[in-house]
Parts: sequence; C-alpha cells; structure tokens
Amino acid sequence: MKDLNLIIFKTMKLALNISLLLFPFLLLGEKSFALTDYQIKKICKNEKKESTCINNLRDKKSNLKKGNLIEIPVIPYKR
Repeated sequence: MKDLNLIIFKTMKLALNISLLLFPFLLLGEKSFALTDYQIKKICKNEKKESTCINNLRDKKSNLKKGNLIEIPVIPYKR
C-alpha cells in the first residue's frame, strides 16, 4: 500500500511540475505586441515619404495581429 501511495504521489508531483512549466508558454504564446498608432507616427516623422512609411507599418501591424509572419530588418551595430 505504501508503494502505491508513493507512486501516485510522485506521478502527481511530476504532473504538477510539467503543468507549471507549460502554463507560462500557453499564456504568453498567443500574444503579439504591435506598435500603437502614436508610435508609428513618431517613427515615420523623420522619413522622406511619411505616408508610405505609415501605411507600411500599419500593414505590418495588421499582419502581426492576424498571426502572419512579418520581416523585421536588422541593422548591424557599428562601434
């Protein structure tokens, strides 16, 4: 009887640990953080073609909210 209780206890402890490990991934997995309209206007304020920049970023924002992948250019850091 003690062996059975020990096996059940270990199994439940393992199930709890696995669920605690997977819970944050399920919570944070569906969220995507897109720019606000104010941030888009602030970024595009210094561009030559401000309206084109705003339209491009709004398109990327809507694609990101739909769950589609978007390309993000990476600019190398120069020292």
